[in-house]
This record gives sequence, structure tokens and C-alpha cells, in this order.
Amino acid sequence: MASHSLKRILIKVSGEALAGDNSFGIEPEFLDQVAKQLWDLSKSGLEVAIVVGGGNIFRGMAVAAGGADRVVGDHMGMLATVINSLALGDAIKRCGGQAKVYSNIAMPAVADTFTVRDARRALAEGKITICAGGSGNPFFTTDTAAALKAVELQCDALFKGTQVDGVYSADPKQVADAERYDRISYDDVIANDLKVMDMAAFALARDNNLPIYVYQLDVDGGVRAVIDGTAVSTLVTGSAE
Repeated sequence: MASHSLKRILIKVSGEALAGDNSFGIEPEFLDQVAKQLWDLSKSGLEVAIVVGGGNIFRGMAVAAGGADRVVGDHMGMLATVINSLALGDAIKRCGGQAKVYSNIAMPAVADTFTVRDARRALAEGKITICAGGSGNPFFTTDTAAALKAVELQCDALFKGTQVDGVYSADPKQVADAERYDRISYDDVIANDLKVMDMAAFALARDNNLPIYVYQLDVDGGVRAVIDGTAVSTLVTGSAE
């Protein structure tokens, strides 16, 4: 159950989530649904930051596996996250909300270049702050970028939506009796190689004592239900107790 004392949170939104029922691109109706949920969170008094993936448009690692240059592929993936972030920011504004899109890759014609100072100010002003361009560096996933931004922006917690309702001892889609954890420590996640977020993201969270809530992406009520404790989730923190 998430704490009601949360003031500032970061939500990792996968690119695939924006595709809705499609395998590629952005599903407008689902995009609008995500935007409304985020704005409802903001209206409730939460300061909300977002890191968006780009897997619905382009996956740099997949291209690199085919022999292409990994650095080039990752840069292309970062550009895909900018496309998604611009779409999400526009959808939030269309539903009456306030949003600010930042990019870790300088492209001032379309988004402000990310600085910690400006992004913290936008959050304090009640704007949903969308961080595009991953970490700005190749070889790092958007999971790691999400953990990094959550630490930089002094967020109280990181929310990671997945295809299942928390962290399991094994893939529950393949192992019927896999155990689901209500709470688990960073060290146990890393030691058991539980692949929910990549290990660099978990290590960064652990070193900075950043709680991670892992929940099912399409759960009724979304992040608000996780915060209120009406949705099942797993809390990853410094202690499993």
C-alpha cells in the first residue's frame, strides 16, 4: 500500500502502453486516457513527473542485435521517446491540464532542454513534467533514466507499470506457482535477478533510497489506486520488512 504522504512522484510510462491494442505507433484514445489519469493525479495535489519509453516506435537494442551501431540505434530510440513525450504533453493540455516537455537531447525548436532547476520549478508550479530523450546517453535504458530523473527531481517514489501486478519470483506467465511479493528489498531483487526494471535502475534506486512501486499498467484506477492501496502492487525498498 502506497503512502498518502507522497508529494512528488515519477511515473515510468512504457512506449508500448501508448500503442494501446496496436503493436506499433500511438493509439489516440489510449493516449487521451493516460493523459486524463495523469492530470487527475496532478489536480489531486501530487507533483507528477513522467519518463516515457519509445518501444512503440523504435527499439535501439533490437536494431543493434541485427548488426547496426548500438550508439546510433540508441540515439534513434531517444528520438522516439521525444515523439511520445510531445504527444503526451499535447494530450494533457487538450484535456485541460498543464504540462512541460523537456528533452535530454537538445532540440530547442520542439522542447526545452532538461535542467534539474527548471524541471523542479515546473513541478512546483503544478505542471506535469515530461522528461524525454532517456538519460541523453546511449547504453542506458529508459528504466535507468526514470530512476535517474526521480533522484534528480527529489521524487518521493518511482511508479513502474508492467504487464503483471507486481514483482514475482519468476515470470507468472510461465511459472504457475510463482510467488508475488507485497514488499521486497532492492538487494533481493538484484540478488535474484528479478527482471522488472534493469539492474542499473535498481542499483541507482537502492543507493539513493528511492522507493519503487511496481503495478499492473492497466489496473482499474491506475496510479491513484496504487497510492490509495486499492490496487495490488509491490513496494521495492531498502527492507523487505
